[in-house]
Amino acid sequence: MTTKQRAYLKSLAMTMDPVFQIGKNCVTPEVTAAVSEALEARELIKLSVLQNCVDDPKEMAKVLAERTHSQVVQVIGKKIVLYKEGKDDKKKIQLP
Repeated sequence: MTTKQRAYLKSLAMTMDPVFQIGKNCVTPEVTAAVSEALEARELIKLSVLQNCVDDPKEMAKVLAERTHSQVVQVIGKKIVLYKEGKDDKKKIQLP
């Protein structure tokens, strides 16, 4: 992913509300499955990490991206933005 593409995805994510909240259980198989499903449907999602989660959001983003075969767009504070390119027939976001 180029810096131009990453900047474009960041601009799209700014107006989005978080789709999931990750709590004290952190990254469970259920959370991973739900995130994967959301990425299939939307391509770009924002996650919120709650205060009671002790793990580092950057590490969680890396683990989620690895497990869902997606890319980390950005991690700011306790917000994570992930992107997974859709299949040709379901592609919604056209990258520059």
